[in-house]
Amino acid sequence: MVMGLINANPVIHEKKERRTREAPENKDENAVEPIDQLEIFDHIRDIKDPEHPYSLEELKVVTEDSVEINDELSHVRVTFTPTVEHCSMATIIGLCLRVKLMRSLPPRYKVDIRVAPGSHATELAVNKQLNDKERVAAALENSNLLDIVEECLSPTLG
Repeated sequence: MVMGLINANPVIHEKKERRTREAPENKDENAVEPIDQLEIFDHIRDIKDPEHPYSLEELKVVTEDSVEINDELSHVRVTFTPTVEHCSMATIIGLCLRVKLMRSLPPRYKVDIRVAPGSHATELAVNKQLNDKERVAAALENSNLLDIVEECLSPTLG
């Protein structure tokens, strides 16, 4: 997708087997179901890396443990780990995570996207960008950036 690879030889990890959730018995159709860590991870695990034909899960950029959720407070935090500490794609990866969760979760949720501590050379700047509503909105108005995000979020065929 991008010319001049930043990490030409990323380590590829095996995907975890998907677990199925049990539907509660005597479920009230109108009841609000709590959202858990696994559900959030299922939303983001297949996002494609902007630089490689692999998912963020396969590159271990996101793991189930990198997701924190407090359903009562409607708060989600995803901490991701770029494959290299000078990754120029970190902001795009974070933007993809944010857009996917904005589209997947009820609007009551506050979403925090963070680079794992010590995993990126400009960690504080990336975190600030990813959690600033005006900067995120401006980024999504940029048609080139939006095209990259949409490509990363598009389903993988096969």
